[in-house]
Amino acid sequence: MKKVNPDKLRPEYRRKDLGKGVRGKYYKDYLSGANVVLLSPDVPAVFPDEKAVNKALRSLIKLARHSISRENRPGQSS
Repeated sequence: MKKVNPDKLRPEYRRKDLGKGVRGKYYKDYLSGANVVLLSPDVPAVFPDEKAVNKALRSLIKLARHSISRENRPGQSS
């Protein structure tokens, strides 16, 4: 497999089409605590939008909390 040079644009992109970059465009959001998460390339294939990702994560949180609360019950064996 050919190694990709991260400093080179893909052939389908042209620098002139990308426009001029804006320095600090998201800086205020970053300072205010906005949460930006980078997903691995395989994740978006399963979750079509942010709503689906949030729903799945909330389900996982609920399951984890339920599991932890069951472990902390006295007299219960798992």
